[in-house]
Amino acid sequence: MTQQGPAEFTPPPECPVFEPSWEEFKDPFAFINKIRPIAEKTGICKVRPPPDWQPPFACDVDRLHFTPRIQRLNELEAQTRVKLNFLDQIAKFWDLQGCTLKIPHVERKILDLYQLNKLVADEGGFDLVCRERRWTKIAMTMGFAPGKAVGSHLRAHYERILYPYNLFQSGTNLLCLQKPGDEVNDIDKEYKPHDLLQRQNVPLQPSNTSAPARRAKRMKTESGCIKSEEGEGVENKPNLRRRMGSFVVKTEQKKEIPIQVKEEPVEIKELNPEPEKSKPKKKNIPPPPVSMVDLYVCLVCGKGNDEDRLLLCDGCDDSYHTFCLIPPLTDVPKGDWRCPKCLTQECCKPQEAFGFEQAHRDYTLKAFGEMADSFKSDYFNMPVHMVPTELVEKEFWRLVGTIQEDVTVEYGADIASKEFGSGFPIKGGRFKIAPHDEKYLQCGWNLNNMAMMTPSVLTHVTADICGMTLPWLYVGMCFSSFCWHIEDHWSYSINYLHWGEPKTWYGAPGFAAEQLEAVMKKLAPELFDSQPDLLHQLVTIMNPNTLMAHGVPIYRTNQCAGEFVITFPRSYHSGFNQGFNFAEAVNFCTVDWMPLGRQCVDHYRQLHRYCVFSHDEMVCNMAMKADCLDVVLASAVQKDMQLMIKEERELREKVRKMGVAQCELFQYDLLADDERQCVKCRTTCYLSALTCPCRPGVQVCLYHTHDLCSCPISNYTLNYRFTLDDLYPMMNAVRQRAEYYDDWASRVTEVMEAKLDKKRNVTVFRTLLEESNEQSFPENDLLRQLRLVTQDAEKCSSVAQQLLNGKRQTRYRTGKAKSPNQLTVEEMRSFVRQLYNLPCSLTQAPLLKELLNSIEDFQQHSEKLLSDEVSADAVSEIESLLEEGSQFDVFLPELPLLRERLEQARWLTGVHQAEDPVANPCGLSLESMRRLIDRGVGLTPHPSIERMMARLQELLTVSEELEENAQALLKARPPESLETLCSMLTQVEGVPAYLPNCLLLQDTVNRAKEWLQEAESLQVGGQVPVFSSLSDMVLRAHSIPVRLEPLDQLEVQVSEVQSWKETAAKTFLIKSSPFTLLEVLCPRWEMGSSLKKKKMRKMKGDCVSSGKKKFVKLDSMSDVERALSDSKDSASAMFTLAEVRLKELESLCSLRASNESKLLPTADCASLKVCVCQKPAMGAMLQCELCRDAFHSVCVRGPSDPLDPEAWLCPLCLRSTKPPLDKIRSLLSSLQRIRVRLPEGDALRYMIERSVSWQRRVREVIDSYGLSSTSQDGRGASPSQNLYRSTGHSRKLQLCGSPSRCQDWAVSGQEQTVFYTEQRCIPLQGLSPELEELMVEGLVLQVSLPETQQLYRLLLSGPPTTNTSHAEHKSYLTPPQTETDAITSAEKKAKRRMNRDEVDIRERGTKLKSKKQRMMGVEKRRERKAASVSASDMSQSEDSEEDMTLCPAESCLQPEGEEVDWVQCDCCNRWFHMICVGVSAELAAEEDYMCVSCSTSHMDRRK
Repeated sequence: MTQQGPAEFTPPPECPVFEPSWEEFKDPFAFINKIRPIAEKTGICKVRPPPDWQPPFACDVDRLHFTPRIQRLNELEAQTRVKLNFLDQIAKFWDLQGCTLKIPHVERKILDLYQLNKLVADEGGFDLVCRERRWTKIAMTMGFAPGKAVGSHLRAHYERILYPYNLFQSGTNLLCLQKPGDEVNDIDKEYKPHDLLQRQNVPLQPSNTSAPARRAKRMKTESGCIKSEEGEGVENKPNLRRRMGSFVVKTEQKKEIPIQVKEEPVEIKELNPEPEKSKPKKKNIPPPPVSMVDLYVCLVCGKGNDEDRLLLCDGCDDSYHTFCLIPPLTDVPKGDWRCPKCLTQECCKPQEAFGFEQAHRDYTLKAFGEMADSFKSDYFNMPVHMVPTELVEKEFWRLVGTIQEDVTVEYGADIASKEFGSGFPIKGGRFKIAPHDEKYLQCGWNLNNMAMMTPSVLTHVTADICGMTLPWLYVGMCFSSFCWHIEDHWSYSINYLHWGEPKTWYGAPGFAAEQLEAVMKKLAPELFDSQPDLLHQLVTIMNPNTLMAHGVPIYRTNQCAGEFVITFPRSYHSGFNQGFNFAEAVNFCTVDWMPLGRQCVDHYRQLHRYCVFSHDEMVCNMAMKADCLDVVLASAVQKDMQLMIKEERELREKVRKMGVAQCELFQYDLLADDERQCVKCRTTCYLSALTCPCRPGVQVCLYHTHDLCSCPISNYTLNYRFTLDDLYPMMNAVRQRAEYYDDWASRVTEVMEAKLDKKRNVTVFRTLLEESNEQSFPENDLLRQLRLVTQDAEKCSSVAQQLLNGKRQTRYRTGKAKSPNQLTVEEMRSFVRQLYNLPCSLTQAPLLKELLNSIEDFQQHSEKLLSDEVSADAVSEIESLLEEGSQFDVFLPELPLLRERLEQARWLTGVHQAEDPVANPCGLSLESMRRLIDRGVGLTPHPSIERMMARLQELLTVSEELEENAQALLKARPPESLETLCSMLTQVEGVPAYLPNCLLLQDTVNRAKEWLQEAESLQVGGQVPVFSSLSDMVLRAHSIPVRLEPLDQLEVQVSEVQSWKETAAKTFLIKSSPFTLLEVLCPRWEMGSSLKKKKMRKMKGDCVSSGKKKFVKLDSMSDVERALSDSKDSASAMFTLAEVRLKELESLCSLRASNESKLLPTADCASLKVCVCQKPAMGAMLQCELCRDAFHSVCVRGPSDPLDPEAWLCPLCLRSTKPPLDKIRSLLSSLQRIRVRLPEGDALRYMIERSVSWQRRVREVIDSYGLSSTSQDGRGASPSQNLYRSTGHSRKLQLCGSPSRCQDWAVSGQEQTVFYTEQRCIPLQGLSPELEELMVEGLVLQVSLPETQQLYRLLLSGPPTTNTSHAEHKSYLTPPQTETDAITSAEKKAKRRMNRDEVDIRERGTKLKSKKQRMMGVEKRRERKAASVSASDMSQSEDSEEDMTLCPAESCLQPEGEEVDWVQCDCCNRWFHMICVGVSAELAAEEDYMCVSCSTSHMDRRK
C-alpha cells in the first residue's frame, strides 16, 4: 500500500439562479433587494437577464494591452504552500552546507517530508519516537501498509534529512550530523528551492548567495530548459501536445522565457557544477609572513596546522578544521559551504509576504487569447469548446493540491476600465453606439452606472475608486483563478461575463465568514503568523471540500457569457476560469449595507488594514444633504450618525482626560487618503486625529494615542473636522427628514409585532400601506414586508373563504389527481397555522379551524376503514365517506384510497354474487372468472384481494384444465373408454364452477350408461331385438363419444341385416320397381294406385281404444311398418299382417268389381278411362287377371307367349319377380340366423306361412276335382277346345262367355268404340266366391308356386265339373268346421276384427275416399321410407311419430293440428311441412319436389 492521494473533488451544491422578467429587470436595486433574503443565505447568486438583453461589447480591443500575473497553481492553495515553504527551508538549509536536497521515495511514492516532520513533532520528537518505537504508527498514519518495515525507512530518512534541521532550529550548535547525500538511493529526486524571495511584494536585499532556482525548475532534468541558439534560422518549438501529466513549455516570438510545468518528478542525477571560487577545501597555503598566520587558524581550536583539513566559509571566509566540527567531517564537502555563524544568519532571515509576480511580457487581447486557447487545447488534447466543465474543475483542484506537479498560468486581473474603456457602452466613449443599442447607455445593469446610481450609497463618496466605483476588467485563461476574499468594506459586488468560456465561482454566506477564516487559520497557521491579513491579499485558496468538511457552507455556480454573478456583503468567494474569457466587475452599496460598513471599519482597524474610503466622511456628506436624502436612507444615516457621534464623544473625552488640551480645526477631506492614515492601524482619519510637532505629517486615530511618538501627551494636538456641536445639528436634520418615516415605521413595526389578541385587522395594514403610497416612501425592507404581509393576509382571507364556501377554481369531482388549486391537509393545517401566525387577525380563521377538525375526523374514520380488511358489506359506508370527502375543497389522500377500496369492495361483491347459488344457479362460469380476474388485476393490491384473486386464479386454472381434458376426451379419436370418462368426472366433483364440457361429459357418460343398459337388455332375456331399435341404438352410439364394447357386435348385426335386405331386394324387386321390399312382402293395404309414384301426406296415427288394448289404424304403408316395428313379438306382427291381408282381399274384391263394372256394355265408352294412360278403351286390350282392369296392348307389355295359358298381371299388380318358395325359405333361414327382427322379416315369414297355407288349400281343391296333371296342362286340350280358345280371342268383348251382353252393348244407339281382349281371362260367371278368392290370393302372393298355374288353368276353362257329389263339392266351396284349423289364429282374429269394424269402415268410407284422393299427389317413395323410419315402442303415445319426425326446414313454422301436410324430397328423402317450404297439395300431386339443398347441389353438378 502506498500513500493515499488526494480524494477526487466533489462539486458543492449550486447557488440560486434568478431569471427576472422585463418588469423586474428594469430596476436592478429593487430586484436585488427582492432576492436578497434568498441569495444572502448562499453568499453568491447568478442572474440571467432576459434573452433580448444583449449589450454590445464596447471595449477598444486594439488599444487594450496588459501585463498578466503569473500564477503557479500549487502555490495558491494554503496547505500546499505551507508544504512548499517547509521544503524550501529544508533545501536552503542543506544548500548552505554544500549539499543538495533529494526527496526520497518510499513505496514508489515521493515522501511527504512536511507530514513526516509534523507527525514526529506531534508524537513528542525524534528521541521519544525512537524510544517508544512509534515509527510503525507514523507509517500507518501516513497511509503506508504495516508489515513492510516502512517505519525503519521513515526513521532513516528523518534522521538523515530532518533531524539536523530540527536540531539547528532548536539552537544546538551543530553544523550537521552527516551528509544528506550519503547513502541516497538513485531514485531520489533532487529538490531545487523555490524562487520565493523574488516573488514577494517587497524588494529583496542583496545577498552574496546566488539566486535560487525558480519553483518550476525545482525538479530539474538533465536537459534543462529548451532554448534556441542565436544562429539557428528555424525556431526551435517544443511539442506541446501531450496528455495531462507532462510538461508544457510556452515560447514567445521575441524573447524565449520558458515556463516549465512539471506534473510528475522524473529521475535525475545530481548536478554538482564546479563553483567559480575554488571549492576544494584543501588549501595549499604558501608560507605566509608571520603577521598573517592568524588569518588561517581554526576558529574552534585556534590552531593553523593541518592546512589540508582547513575549511574556508564561502560567506565570511572563516576557517574550521573538518575534525573540529561537531561531528567531524570525514571528507571535504562539495559545493558552497557555510560556517555555523553564516548558516544561522541566512536561515533566520524573516520570510517576506507572498504575492504574484508579473509576467515578463505585455499582451494584447488577441495575443492572450491565442496563448490561452493553445494552452487549454494542448493540455486536454482536444478542442477548447469540447472540454467538459466538470473535467476542468476536477483537474484544477487536483493541480492546486499537489506538490509533485507544477502548472503555471497567467491572469489579466484588475485592468482599469478608465484607461482602456469598459465592456459596456458609456456616454462620450470612443465606441460608436448603434441607435438600437442606446438604451444600454442608461441601463441600470450597465456596471458603469450601477455603482453611482441613487440607491447606491457610494454615490456620496467623492473620489473615484477604481474597482469599487469604476469597473475593473478581467481577462482569464484556463486555470487562472481568483482566491478566497471578501470585497472592500464588505460591499456588494457584481460581475458580468461579456464573452468567452465560463467562470466557475465558489461562495460562502456572510454569516460564515468568521468560520471560514478560522478554518483556514487552523489548517495553515504558518501563513497567518507571518501575514495576518492574508485573506485580504487575494493570494490564497483552499479546496471547497476541505472547508465543507469543517462545516463551512460552500456553494458554486458556472457563470456563462451574458450572465451576472452577485456577491453579498462579507461573503467570501473564489473561483477560476474555464478558458479564455472577458469579464467586468464593480462594487455597490445599498442602505442595508450601512451597519456592516461601520463594522468593517472596526475590523480593518484591528487588522491594521487601510480603508478604501472614509466611512465617517461618507456619512457626514450624506448628513449635509439631509433635505435631498431618501427617507429610508435618512433613517439609516441618522442611526449610523448616532453611533458615530457617541463613539467620537467618548474618544474625545478620553483623550481630554489623558491631557490633550490643544485642539485645532482641520479639513481632512482636503487631503488624500494616504496622507491622513493612522500610522498604527492605517485607518483613514476624518472626524479627528492626534498629531505631534515632532512628527509632522504623521497622525494617529484616537484609538492609538500612545503609538504616535514618545513625546508627552500634552504636546499632542487634537485635529478635528467638526465639533460635537456641529455634528448634533447635522444628525437632527437627518432625524427630522426621517421622523415622519420613523413614526410610520414604528406604527408598522407595532402592528407587525402584535401578539395574540392584540393583533389588528387587515384593514389597518391596508391603511398603512396606502399611507406609504401617499407619502411616496421609498422601497425598503419594512415596506416590502408590510406589503407582503398585507398581500398574504388578503390571499389567505380569499383562500379561507373559498375553502369555507367549498368552491374550487378547478374541481376534479371524479378524478384521482390533485387539483392545481387544492390544498393538502397538511398544507391546510399549515395554512391554519399561518392564519394564526399572521400579524393581523382574520374572521375566517376560527371557521377554518372548525373545518379542519371536520376534515381530520373524516381522515380518522377513513384510516380506520382502510385499516380493516376489505369487505363486500362496506360498499355503502365507503360511498358515504366518499360523498362526505368530496364536499371538502382540500386534497385528501384518503379519497383515492377510498375509491380504490370501493372498487375492491365492489369487486368482492361481484365475486360473492357470482358464487351465490341462489343468484347464479348454474355456478361460476369460466368467462365470469376471467372477467373477475381481469377486473381484479386492475385493482390496488390488498391481502384480501390477493387471496381472492389467488383462489379465483386457482379455480380458473383447475377449471380450464378440466375443461380442456373433458374436451379432449370428447374429441378423442378413437373414443376413450367409459371408465376413463368416469375417472375424469370424479375430478370434477367438488369444483364450484360451471363447466360446459364437463357437463357435456357427464351427459355423455349418462347416455353411454343408458345405452349400455339397453344393449344389455337386448342381449339378456332371450328376446330377438327389433332392427329398428338395433339401428337406432347404433345411430345413438355413434353420437356418443365413448368406446362402447357392444357397439361392434351391434354394427355387425346391422350390417348383416342390411346385407340380408339387399339380398332380399335383389330376390324380389323388379328392376326399377317403384315398390319397396316391405311393400312387396306385405299384403296390399290399398288398391288402384297409379304406376307413377306420388308424393304423399303424413298424418298422425289415430288409435282406437277398445278396452285396455290399443289398435293402430293401418291406412298406409307407414302405419303397417310402424305397427310391425312396434310389435313386441312375431305373433303381434303376424296379427297385424293378417289384418292387412283381410283388408287386401276386401280391397281387391271391391276393385275387381269396380273394374268389371266399367267394362259392361252399358257403359259410356267415351268417358271410360282405362289403362295406365287413363284413356278410353279401344282396339286390342289386355285384361289383368287380378284387378280385372283393361289396358291398351300398346301401353303395357303383353304376355310373352299368348298361346301359353298363363295369368297376365298388369304392371300395378305385378309387384315382384315372385321367386320360388325354396329361395324365400333360404332367405328366412339366413335371417333367423342373424337373430334380428325387422318388418321385412316378419312380412317374409308371414308370406311363407300364407303361401304354404294357400298352397295346401289349392291342392285340396285340385285333388277334389280329381284332375290329372295331363288334363291340367293346357297343351293337352282337345282341338275343339283350342278352337274355342282361338275363337274367343277374336270376338269383341266376349267376357266370360256372355255374347248376349256384348251384343247388347255393341248395338246401342250411340257411337261406340270397339275394343277387344287379346288373351283369355278366367270367366267370373258361375265362379264361386271361394274359388275366386282362392285364385285372387294366389295371384297376390309374391311367390312363384306351381299350384298357381294349375288353379289358373283349371279356372280358365270355366267352372269345374267333377263326378263328386254336390255335397262334396259344396264342402270344398264351404269347408267344414274342422277344416278351419288350417287358417291361422291370426287370420281368425283379423277376420273377427274385420267383422267388428265393418260398420265403422262403412261410416268412414267417404272420409277415406277423400283422404285417398289427397294422398295420390303425395305418395311417398316406399323403399326409401323403409330405411328412414325409426322404430318406436308399442307403449309410446299416439303422437310418438310426430315427436320423432322433425321438419328440417331452416325456418320451421311448427304447424299444429290433427292433420299436417308433409312432402318428401325426391333426392334426399327428407320430409318437410308443406307450409314451411311453400308447396301446395295440388303442386305436390302434379310435380316432383326437390328441397333447397338438393337443388343447389344439383345445379353445382350441372355446372
